[in-house]
Amino acid sequence: MQVVKNYLYNASYQVFILLVPLITTPYLARVLGPTGVGINAFTNSIIQYFILFGSIGVNLYGNRQVAFVRDDKERVTNTFYEVFLMRLMTIVLAYVAFLIFLVMTGKYHTYYLAQSISIIAAAFDVSWFFMGVENFGVTVIRNFIVKIITLISIFVFVKSYSDLTAYILILSLSLLIGNMTLFPNLKRYVGKLRFKKLNIWKHFRPSLVLFVPQIATQIYLVVNKTMLGAMTSVQSAGYFDQSDKMIKMVLALVTATGTVMLPHVANAFMKGQTEKTKEYLYGSFSFVTALATLMMFGMAAIAPKFVPLFFTDKFLSVIPLMMIESVVILLIAWSNAVGTQYLLPTNQNRAFTTSVVLGAIVNIIINVPFIIMWGAEGATLSTVISEFVVTGYQLYIIREQLNLKKLFKETDKYIIAGAMMFAVTIIANYILPEKWIMIVLEIIIGIVVYLLLLIIMKASILKKAKSILGR
Repeated sequence: MQVVKNYLYNASYQVFILLVPLITTPYLARVLGPTGVGINAFTNSIIQYFILFGSIGVNLYGNRQVAFVRDDKERVTNTFYEVFLMRLMTIVLAYVAFLIFLVMTGKYHTYYLAQSISIIAAAFDVSWFFMGVENFGVTVIRNFIVKIITLISIFVFVKSYSDLTAYILILSLSLLIGNMTLFPNLKRYVGKLRFKKLNIWKHFRPSLVLFVPQIATQIYLVVNKTMLGAMTSVQSAGYFDQSDKMIKMVLALVTATGTVMLPHVANAFMKGQTEKTKEYLYGSFSFVTALATLMMFGMAAIAPKFVPLFFTDKFLSVIPLMMIESVVILLIAWSNAVGTQYLLPTNQNRAFTTSVVLGAIVNIIINVPFIIMWGAEGATLSTVISEFVVTGYQLYIIREQLNLKKLFKETDKYIIAGAMMFAVTIIANYILPEKWIMIVLEIIIGIVVYLLLLIIMKASILKKAKSILGR
């Protein structure tokens, strides 16, 4: 039940995260326009590289290491301070590198400086620790409060394109303040700092092992925006960013299970419960497949009506991007289940690293010709292909460790139900007028059709869900 509780904590926050952009994104699309949205997306993509190199894989590594020792307070204390202080030093180096970049770059100085507060914020991000001890309530409550303050600030201080700097500052400062608010909760788990007992740099090399896949992951998360901004226009980067934002918001509900399951599986693996770790994956994989299939077909179906109402007619170019990128919802759901919930907790770091490095390499290689030929649509298509490579390699690696037939059991039922739901929703799209109430109606119709088909096909996931909710 602890896993279910943590998932509900995480999922409830992800729903909230989903709702916030549903309020702010259409507002910002109108007041900042494609250029303002594009400049923010482009400059932020550059800043993410400095955050990435400063963080050196700590979020995944710290989470796992704390999960390994969480039953011993002294070891928990030492692990926290060692990992925290190590990242503090590497973030300082990253900020120095950013200042050198700022001197060398020719434009957007003000926007870059406003964005750079996010680099400082990364130094004080200790959410990895609370994930390691499986206390998701602390981070969720913190994030709720920070997001609400951020939401209010955006509507108060951002009124036009000239307020772009203010908007970036609001986002950056909210990260910094939000991260600082977690520190008072550490005293429950962490003892006094004793420098003599610390061995900070022993964590550097193993964290680098997880840093490599994070580099690769980040490359095909932000490199598309960077390349679009550099090769075509900031507007194209803005179109891609808006599509990506919508897909990633929905995807967050699916990948919430990965955050919850990593420390849980890692702890079971350390206790030698090998079969139990496999059973965790079978159950989790079935759940995320059912959920991701619904969301993949659903997002693709409502995009033609959703985009003009949500972003205005200035962003019609986002429609095909959303329809293409919706495929990654299912692919990332699978790679998140296999990679984050199985390969990482069972110390198969090399396999995980190889999968995302391959995805990044494919992304970079095909991005250039795809962007030249098809612009933002090409960047989106390269993202889908990259995720397919990541997922395919991970499944190849585990083919002899796990029963793939059992892993994909009933996946065909989810795909059939999803495809039928897509067809019904697309028909409804053409029949119903272009109004918000009609989009809501289409979503309800889609969900009902999907669930009814799963009931007709007697999908076992419904029985499992019923038994969990009945506890």
